[in-house]
Amino acid sequence: MTSSSNSSSAVRSSAKHAAERIQQHLPPSNPASLSSSSLNLPSKTSIAASINHSPRPKERPSSTASSVSAASPSTRRSGTPVHRSQSKDFDEDNDPGRVRVSVRVRPRNGEELKSDADFADLVELQPEIKRLKLRKNNWNSESYRFDEVFTDTASQKRVYEGVAKPVVEGVLSGYNGTIMAYGQTGTGKTYTVGKIGKDDAAERGIMVRALEDILASASSASSVSVEISYLQLYMETIQDLLAPEKSNISINEDGKTGEVSVPGATLVNIQDLDHFFQVLQVGETNRHAANTKMNTESSRSHAILTVYVRRAMNEKAETGTKSPKPESLGDKGIPRVRKSKLLIVDLAGSERINKSGTDGHLIEEAKFINLSLTSLGKCINALAEGSSHIPTRDSKLTRLLRDSFGGSARTSLIITIGPSARYHAETTSTIMFGQRAMKIVNMVKLKEEFDYESLCRKLETQVDHLTAEVERQTKLRNSEKQELEKRLRECENTFAEAEKNAARSKFLEKENARLELRMKELLKDLEMQKDQCDLMRDKATQLEMNLKNTKQQLESSGYKEKLADASKVYEKKIEDLVQRVEDEQARSTNAEHQLNEMKNILSNQQKSIHDQEMGNYQYQREFAEATYTYESKIAELQKKLEDEHARSNSAEEQLRQMKSIISDRQVLSQENEETNELKKKLEELSQMYESTVDELQTVKLDYDDLLHQKEKLGEEVRDMKERLLLEEKQRKEMESELSKLKKNLRESETVVEDKRVKEDLPKGPSESGALPGSQRSHGLKKSLSGQRATMARLCEEVGVQKILHLIKSEDLEVQIQAVKVVANLAAEESNQVKIVEEGGVEALLTLVQSSQNSTILRVASGAIANLAMNEKSQDLIMNKGGAQLLAKMVTKTDDPQTLRMVAGALANLCGNEKFLKLLKEEEGIKGLLTMAQSGNIDIIAQVARGMANFAKCETREIMQGRRKGRSLLLEEGSLEWLTSNSHIESASTQRHIELALCHLAQNEANAIDFKRTGSVTEIVRISVESSRDDIRSLAKKILRSNPHFSS
Repeated sequence: MTSSSNSSSAVRSSAKHAAERIQQHLPPSNPASLSSSSLNLPSKTSIAASINHSPRPKERPSSTASSVSAASPSTRRSGTPVHRSQSKDFDEDNDPGRVRVSVRVRPRNGEELKSDADFADLVELQPEIKRLKLRKNNWNSESYRFDEVFTDTASQKRVYEGVAKPVVEGVLSGYNGTIMAYGQTGTGKTYTVGKIGKDDAAERGIMVRALEDILASASSASSVSVEISYLQLYMETIQDLLAPEKSNISINEDGKTGEVSVPGATLVNIQDLDHFFQVLQVGETNRHAANTKMNTESSRSHAILTVYVRRAMNEKAETGTKSPKPESLGDKGIPRVRKSKLLIVDLAGSERINKSGTDGHLIEEAKFINLSLTSLGKCINALAEGSSHIPTRDSKLTRLLRDSFGGSARTSLIITIGPSARYHAETTSTIMFGQRAMKIVNMVKLKEEFDYESLCRKLETQVDHLTAEVERQTKLRNSEKQELEKRLRECENTFAEAEKNAARSKFLEKENARLELRMKELLKDLEMQKDQCDLMRDKATQLEMNLKNTKQQLESSGYKEKLADASKVYEKKIEDLVQRVEDEQARSTNAEHQLNEMKNILSNQQKSIHDQEMGNYQYQREFAEATYTYESKIAELQKKLEDEHARSNSAEEQLRQMKSIISDRQVLSQENEETNELKKKLEELSQMYESTVDELQTVKLDYDDLLHQKEKLGEEVRDMKERLLLEEKQRKEMESELSKLKKNLRESETVVEDKRVKEDLPKGPSESGALPGSQRSHGLKKSLSGQRATMARLCEEVGVQKILHLIKSEDLEVQIQAVKVVANLAAEESNQVKIVEEGGVEALLTLVQSSQNSTILRVASGAIANLAMNEKSQDLIMNKGGAQLLAKMVTKTDDPQTLRMVAGALANLCGNEKFLKLLKEEEGIKGLLTMAQSGNIDIIAQVARGMANFAKCETREIMQGRRKGRSLLLEEGSLEWLTSNSHIESASTQRHIELALCHLAQNEANAIDFKRTGSVTEIVRISVESSRDDIRSLAKKILRSNPHFSS
């Protein structure tokens, strides 16, 4: 009784201690919420009852309150209990450097609601005390403590405020921060972190809400700048989501500070939230995603959004007090700046291939995803255990997150899990990852430094201003210099004109002096003529006087008659003289007029003389050129004439010689007739001799050729013997290899048959004697590994080249066995590269084209279908016209198995964006629809998969802006086929048809065809009745976003 009371008191003290710890983390405004009932703590009566009725009273009680209040009567301790020391470490919330870890459980989807309806959830959440219980079985569970626990009904806003808001506030204060989502594929990481929610603000994820707070802070302070970069780590290569042409970007690491940077990433300065929406939409469009069994839009890469915040510090800090300036450089007025960086990481989900159903290229993507997550887990383990070596260089992901774990950043991690018990191992691994991460403590540092960049920009601005002023002054001086130079040139031109005018004036002065001399001479002549006139007048007057005297004398004398005659004579002379004087006067006046006219004519003549001189100079120049040209032509003509004259002379000389020769020949012709006859006979004899000699030489050459041919034939006979011996040896080797090949093929067929038999065994309960599931899967794995080992041994012993050589054998049985071996080898991805390099694709396509055997056609088609999963093989198949050849197989055979293989090959080719148009042109889509008319379920399944792949690739091209217009599938009537077969019984086939319809409906150019065929009704049905949540949500999104469907 005493021990029971002691145990009861110990439990009560433990519960009280737990309540006090919980009260420390809850707000003080509601103390009533800390009662035992609100915290789900057990009452004293229930605790005592559970202790008294315990079958093992001496067992040590569990150290956690959750294990004490368990409903199970068993008191067996958990395999990994939560120790008090560990809880104490986790309670140190005041330490800003510890990695904060939150957990979020997504709701059950439709498939889980159907398959797990009779089973309880794998986890039990206790958000009030921030704990999570993980069920191991129906009797036992384990409890874990986290910083925040979010149920499936938690809103996006509450998740952001609990996980990311403290980190964002730290980033705004100058600290680096990291927000990361980790978990299994399909558990809601991208929804939590990267949901855009442009239409519905309540659906926005951490990325949008964080940028919203940062931009709000930046808008209130003009000294804050925000830049982002958006990268993805895809198959261990860093790619820029904002600039897809940038791939395989390198990582730089500062040797002094150890800071990691990606200098090749595109930085975008964000102005407002709408701008961020556009940038984020571009990045999400370029991110790699694929359709798997667990998620229709499964992320195939790690996305990293980096936000760079730069805040200039004023003299007064945010608290309103003056911040102390550093002793050095502080008084110099250098501004300070706080630079912080926020990393928001959306990790790709870890997955198991047998559960996700990935194949082909998706397997390679899954390998790289799991490899990088494994490297991250190793780093977390090393940091949690305090190891001296942290393997951050094992992966590019760990290098990019070096500052987030064990660095100087404030890190918050949210792990997402699912409620289904089918993923117990994945959920446990995720929880343990979070528990180990909570042990990591970072050294958070405030990154504040002198803003030398701002100071440099100010100095550069001043330098630019001074440079502009100097340039302005220089330009002004240059303009003044140009003006002065212009004036100087004008003065020089004026001076040159003045010199020309002076020279002209000198010429005119000389001409004027000459004219003045001429005028003086004319005046002298006029004066002389006047003097002569005056003399003549004096003589006339004197004669008149003499005449009067003589008249008077004669009047007295008797010579009156003689005097009258003489007077008449003198009067006539006087009249003549007077007339002459008048004429001279008239001439002098005319001379003056002529002098004036001569002056005018002289000036005009001077001008005309100058013009004539210029014209004469031009004419003389042209005349000289023409003279030179004509002289050269005349010289040539003279030379030709002399040549012709020489030729004519030589011709005449030859003519004379010919005439002399003809005359001589005429004389000698008679004498030469007999000589000619003798010459003819001699020529005949010489010809006979020459022909005889030629025949003799021909015989000798023939003899030599016969000897050479004999030697050559001897060598060929020897070579033929050696070749026959070698071919005999090769034939024996080929027979031995063929026997080995048949033996190995029988072994592989036996293994495959055993596998089929084991798969067909009835799956009864373990109590009835059937093998457990683990033993059956172990047997299947063992058989598959045995088959792979057999194929690997066969490939090593015989060689791919020799196996492909046997395909061309004329023996039908050998050909069939060789094709089967190639098909089995093509099923392994490691052998596909060898087959392609050795020309296996060309050999198989040639065999399909030429063979008529149904077995060969079926097996060869299967091998081509396996090779069509490899991108390099796809290029070869399309370049060799493989799509057209496969499409024509419909008319060549009606075997369902062969058609199923052909449809599978075409479906794999439909998953490559490069070949969509080529598949349409080579009637690949038409061939799929024709094969679907057979009604075989397996063929229809492959056709539906091909349609889904084609529609998905085409929709991706349309969303990325590389293609516009109506879908290529609609031109072949694919929409009618998809609509009519959307209610097929096969779940996987129906899922592919629904996906194809949804992808086609995303293209607005197909809306008219959807209305015409009534496919809109199918979209509405899918949004309500589809078995997959992701497909239903996609259909609802299409109906909301497409105005043609919403109307």
